[in-house]
Parts: sequence; structure tokens; C-alpha cells
Amino acid sequence: MPRNPFDWIDEESRRRERAGLVRTLRPRPADSALLDLASNDYLGLTRRAEVTEGAARAARRWGAGATGSRLVTGSTELHAELERELADFCGFEAALVLSSGYAANLAAVTALSGRDALVVSDAGNHASIVDGCRLSRAETAVVPHTDVEAVRKTLEAHPGRRALVVTDSVFSVDGDAAPLRDIADVCREHGAGLLVDDAHGLGVLGDGGRGALDAAGLAGEDGTVATLTLSKSLGSQGGAVLGPARVIDHLVNTARTFIFDTGLAPAAAGAALASLRVLRGEPGLAGRVREVAATLHRGLTDAGLASARPDAAVVSVQAPSPDAALRWAADCRAAGLVVGCFRPPSVPDGISRIRLTARADLTDRQIGTALATIIGTAPGS
Repeated sequence: MPRNPFDWIDEESRRRERAGLVRTLRPRPADSALLDLASNDYLGLTRRAEVTEGAARAARRWGAGATGSRLVTGSTELHAELERELADFCGFEAALVLSSGYAANLAAVTALSGRDALVVSDAGNHASIVDGCRLSRAETAVVPHTDVEAVRKTLEAHPGRRALVVTDSVFSVDGDAAPLRDIADVCREHGAGLLVDDAHGLGVLGDGGRGALDAAGLAGEDGTVATLTLSKSLGSQGGAVLGPARVIDHLVNTARTFIFDTGLAPAAAGAALASLRVLRGEPGLAGRVREVAATLHRGLTDAGLASARPDAAVVSVQAPSPDAALRWAADCRAAGLVVGCFRPPSVPDGISRIRLTARADLTDRQIGTALATIIGTAPGS
């Protein structure tokens, strides 16, 4: 009798279980009594009345789905309005909205590099950038995390070659920021393009939350392109690429994850646009989320825990092992607090962590409760 072609999956499953790396889905209810420090809703906007009404209004007017790719029937006036306001708010000439931040990174990396190009990528970059590098067919040089000198030496070793330097603005594991000004100087010196994934910077960094490129004085520069997600600070779903108009036009004509993908659902576009307008009207939200992150970090380090200093909204705390991180997160949940749990291969350095995301809408009492729970359930406490 022929062997089942998927029997190998059972051994892979056993291997994951032995390593303590099994992942499971945990559907959440619409309403929960748990205190949430795991979601990416940094500004607490996903349930704001203006935002949910923006989604509902868009669905009523434009329908439940975009109905096709952006180049066929999937571009509505709402998409164009969102793109104009995103570009204006973040300080870029033009923007292009895609169905996810993952798709935005795949689009930007592949369309701006190619078989004859060199891509220089930070070792701590998000998986979507890693996958974009692989799909681009470009020669990819992975440089040590936030090492500007390594970027310089890599570009110097390829004089005259078309090159693209790619980095997160804020890295999702430890919440540390890239030295964007220094990287941009190196790129200008060597004629390389700079692509920055600002998923964790929008709404948190820059003037009124305009992002890490605004904070670094790089927004709108000819050689700089940004990608964004609409699913974190804007509390919706989708992604975007921002940059010079000719870059955006190039993506419209060449980026496969734009050309062959169904457009972003109108409800998501409507919610993102509503959130963007809330952020414009309440610029203090960005400062509040940074304040919450700093308070969490200070409380954790005062308790002797190994917490990386946050440059934006992400606060991580090291755990002794993958199993310990999993138990720690489970103990927090049992005590009424939801935290993230990062284990290999999600962490490039192999060190497991619990991961907290600060939110602008957390009260001081909730912050105190969260700290007491994390410290009280820490391994060895």
C-alpha cells in the first residue's frame, strides 16, 4: 500500500513538541475581561466609535469586498482618498495601499531590486522583508543588526552597482530603533536606495505620530521609500508603500503582490482613514504610548527583569527558555493579563521573550496591574 505523502508532518510535529515550539490558535471572544498587552492596537483605536463607524459606512457604500484587483475593479475613490491623506500626513509625495503590510514589503523589495541588484538587509528585519529578499532574486547581503559600518562596507564592496538598503524602523522583537539618519547618509554617499518598514513607527514616533522617517528628517527624500501597516496604530488592516510618485507608479506597473491581489476591503480602508483623522486631531496619542512603554520598562527593570529599552511601543522581557516563556505567558493569562510570547524561529538571536505592547488608552491602574502580574509570575519568582 502506498505511503501517505504527508506522514513526514507527524515527525515534524513531534520535533516541534520536543523543542517546546508548538503554536496553537486561540480564538478570542468579542468581549473579554482580560487586560490586553499583546495586540498591536497601539493607540487603542480599533474600537473607537469614529473608526468602527468609518468601517461600517464604507461597507454600506462600497460593499463587503473590493471585488477585484486594484487595476481592474478594486480601486475605489475611498482607496485614492486614503492614499492621498497617508502621503500628506507622513510627508511623502505619493502612496499605494495594498491588502496587508506583508504584501507591501514584498511589493517594495521585489519591485525596487531585481536579479541584477544588491539588497542590504538588517539581520533583525521582519519576515516579510526576508521573504521579499528571497523573491527578488537579487543578491542579498544580511548585515549585523543596526550595524551602520557593515552597511557601508557592503556597499563599498559593490561600487557602481544598483543597491537597496532595507531596514525596519523599529524592530518587532525588542522594540529598538534603527539608526536611520546614519544609514541614510551611507546610502546617499553610495547612491543606494533606502527602504524603511515603519510598521511600528507610524502613530508612535515623529511629530504627532507621523512616523520614524519624520522623526529622522527623512520623509519625502528622493532616495527614501517607506512601507506601513494599517493594522497597528491605525487599528485596521492593510498596508501601504510611500515614496516619490515615480516609485509608486513603478510599483503599480511591476509589483506582483499589488497587480495580482484583490484590493483592500472598503471597510478596512474606511477604518484606516477614520483612524488617521483621529490621529491628526489627537497628536498627543503618540506621546502617551511612548510614556506607557517607558513606564512598563522602568517597572520591569526595577524588578530585576531583563527588559530591553523601548524606542517606541514594543517592550520585551527575556525568558530563560522557550518552555519558560510559554509558561510565563500562560501564567499571565491565568492571572488576567494577555502578553505576547516570542520563541525561535521568530527571534533571530534564539532568545525567547514575552513581549508587551504599550497602548495609549491604558490607565495608570492598568499599567500597575500589568507590572504586578508579570513580575509576580516571572520564572523563579
